[in-house]
Amino acid sequence: ATPSVLSFNVHHNPAQISTLSSNMSNPSTTSLHSSLVEPSQRDKTYGTNIAKYLIDLHDTKSTFDFCGGMMFQLVLSENLRTYLESIQDNTNQPFIHDSSKQRMFQLQDYTQNGKADNVQIFHGRELRKVPNANGGRGFVLHLSLANGEDPEGWSKQEIDTYNGWEHDVNRTWRNADVYENEGFQDFKTKFGKDAFGLHHRFYLHYDSGDRMWLSAEDGCEGTPAKYNPLSQFFPKF
Repeated sequence: ATPSVLSFNVHHNPAQISTLSSNMSNPSTTSLHSSLVEPSQRDKTYGTNIAKYLIDLHDTKSTFDFCGGMMFQLVLSENLRTYLESIQDNTNQPFIHDSSKQRMFQLQDYTQNGKADNVQIFHGRELRKVPNANGGRGFVLHLSLANGEDPEGWSKQEIDTYNGWEHDVNRTWRNADVYENEGFQDFKTKFGKDAFGLHHRFYLHYDSGDRMWLSAEDGCEGTPAKYNPLSQFFPKF
């Protein structure tokens, strides 16, 4: 039988997070190259080639520091990675907004819907309980190709029910069975049978220090960072 969609009571506030058992790796001891973290080195290495920057963050299993210590590994779907490879010499690169755009609703022509264009807005998921995710807590940020044929992309059900501008306690979390029944057939192979997640729209912006942030529509965001020792205080899920 098709499992029902789950509603998890999971908050970004660590004091409110329910502890779930997991089988995670230890925190990664691999240091990120300075070109992935330091703004001046990033600009020197990548210039305007943001597609290549995102690819390298994925290929090196880089982590993003969310909420002051929640280390999420960035994972691109195979189709999104292939698409980014194809546009490296294109002017239609992913766009990083300036520091005045600290929230998605500040973007020009912002609308509360589930649309994404792979340039200014991306489809993504925050996933929990992923075995061996870099950062040591089982957290993954999974970005997929929108408006195209991507077996890892958002399902019709995710698009139809999307309300990512609301707090996550008012939203629908999905487990591995639900993802696979809705069309992501290799979800368990890629992320494990115990993984679960919540879909978000994401965009990129700079801060006043020229760091790049990957920001969800609800305001939770992270920046490429080496391992944060504060992550040990967040429960594993």
